[in-house]
Amino acid sequence: MSEIKVSELAKDLGITKSDLTAVLRELGVTVTSGSSMLDASTAETVREMLAQDKELITQAKTIEMPQSVSVRELANKLGVQAADIQKRLVEMGILASLNQQIGADVAVTIAEKWGYTVKIISNQEVREKPAKLTPQPKSKHSNKLMPRPPVITVMGHVDHGKTTLLDAIRRTNVTESEFGGITQHIGAYQVDWHGKKITFLDTPGHEAFTAMRARGASVTDIAVLVVAADDAVMPQTVEAIDHAKAAGVPIIVAINKIDKPEANVERTMQQLMEHELMPEEWGGDTICVQTAAKAGQGIDELLEMILLVSEMADLHAEVSASKVAGTVIEAQVDKGRGPVATALIEKGTLKIGAAIVAGEAFGKVKAMFNDKGERLTKAGPSTPVEILGLSTAPQAGDKLASAKDEREARAIADKRAMESRAERMAFTTKITLEDLYKQIQEGIVKKLGIVLKTDVQGSEEAVRQSLVKIEHEEVRVDIIHSNVGDINESDILLASASNAIVLGFNVKVNAAAAKMAEAEHVEIRTYNVIYELTKDVRAAMGGLLAPVFEEVKLGTAEVRMTFRVPNKGLVAGCYVTDGRVVRNESVRVIRDQKVIYQGKLDSLRHIKDEVREMAQGYECGIQLQGFTEFKEGDIIEAFTQKQIARAV
Repeated sequence: MSEIKVSELAKDLGITKSDLTAVLRELGVTVTSGSSMLDASTAETVREMLAQDKELITQAKTIEMPQSVSVRELANKLGVQAADIQKRLVEMGILASLNQQIGADVAVTIAEKWGYTVKIISNQEVREKPAKLTPQPKSKHSNKLMPRPPVITVMGHVDHGKTTLLDAIRRTNVTESEFGGITQHIGAYQVDWHGKKITFLDTPGHEAFTAMRARGASVTDIAVLVVAADDAVMPQTVEAIDHAKAAGVPIIVAINKIDKPEANVERTMQQLMEHELMPEEWGGDTICVQTAAKAGQGIDELLEMILLVSEMADLHAEVSASKVAGTVIEAQVDKGRGPVATALIEKGTLKIGAAIVAGEAFGKVKAMFNDKGERLTKAGPSTPVEILGLSTAPQAGDKLASAKDEREARAIADKRAMESRAERMAFTTKITLEDLYKQIQEGIVKKLGIVLKTDVQGSEEAVRQSLVKIEHEEVRVDIIHSNVGDINESDILLASASNAIVLGFNVKVNAAAAKMAEAEHVEIRTYNVIYELTKDVRAAMGGLLAPVFEEVKLGTAEVRMTFRVPNKGLVAGCYVTDGRVVRNESVRVIRDQKVIYQGKLDSLRHIKDEVREMAQGYECGIQLQGFTEFKEGDIIEAFTQKQIARAV
């Protein structure tokens, strides 16, 4: 028998069709009908897998789901008809089309009715999650893992010699005349040292490094930390260390400028120890290389150490894989060439003419260039290339992948754009102290990540000690980064990438950081009493911390007359005297300087039209929720409640 019905195979195996469908979905076989047929080889594969692994069904029926999902996508995930999903939604009082997005709570309830265990993750994680199982069809082309070059990011304090060091490394690969002619900048380049390649990401610093990580991109294998021997460890050095540690990246320290008279290598190494970077010379495991970038001293040794660490990491990739994967390093729209993206290929070999998708951009590779401006016809793993042919400029950190054709690439990009919009609409704050206890109880949080900024070094040490002493049976405090100074954009990026909160003690939040925190949904709290700071953290762990709100006035309106409208009831004819009044926002009615009602603005009309808001100088009709006793001269004051960062 060459084929077998899914329902018959399920009966033969002694499992339900739903369970079998889940297993088949893991194999990439979509089943939505009881009469679907399977070929004999697929059926045999399923038999063997279930015989070898009794937990396979449980594993297959554990699915990951984004914070919002369309009815069609949910049906595909569960392996059922979309109409069945719609029936369940109707039972819950929800009418939804196939492409309508539904929230995670509703989707979870429906999935559980089919016996699925659901884990909610971000849409980006869903897109980037590799397949869990299982047997891939054998290809004519070998997918054998081959060694790949390491990818290096150079970080450190400003003026400590990062750019000079990178220039010195490139100079070892070209002649003086060639070096002077290199004007191409694609954000990354590759050097060849003793027959082995090394890829360097020429980023502006740890902010760019963490910005990419915040978008789910972890392309760096090794971080080279540049520290000037005449200046030692500085604030940005500490930030770079913490950013690299948070990413779990090995650190090699380049102690630079050792040729300067005031250089003090021992002092520099001593300060590195204070930040848990113990040099190998002193019995630790941190490789420290002494360099003088301008003189070209120590460059060979640094490259040798980079290759040594990369060999220990055993870096490999599928060179001939049918699917290409990579990460966008940077992108922009060039006036003459259109959208241009610099990407680092991670798996497979990208070729001219290939259909690709990067984030919400798609297209065909029209041309590729290396860092020297030379045209390439193909690019393998760990190769940085500049790509022309995309529909729009993607964002740094977006995943690049090949597609079957341009039509498929467009479909994937369109789907991602839709998911991105839905995610922005349904997005909730990553983590706040208010919801910490709930997340602990649900098993989501195992540690509370904290980025700490204080006014002086003494305060930093005192606050750190107070925080690390806080104990809880299910969660621990993890201070990702602490330093002195006001809260800046770098702190917000690190908190966003690490799902942490930002705590400030006797410091301010600069305007750019506040704006970024709102965009990245990062919570900031500032204090000027240590006790209040630690009390809030303890209370949050115990689920006792209440949110703090402040009232924001929107505007006022004066009641000029009242009238009745058929089927609507009593309406107050008003004139907006200042600001604006907004439908569904909070209001209070003031008469003779006393508040006689507080509630919601239920209906707001201008002439015959229902409107969302009315501005100063306009007349409107107002109805309130549960209040009709208007009198001429009443003042309606509109306001909203805004949750604020707790400042003590």
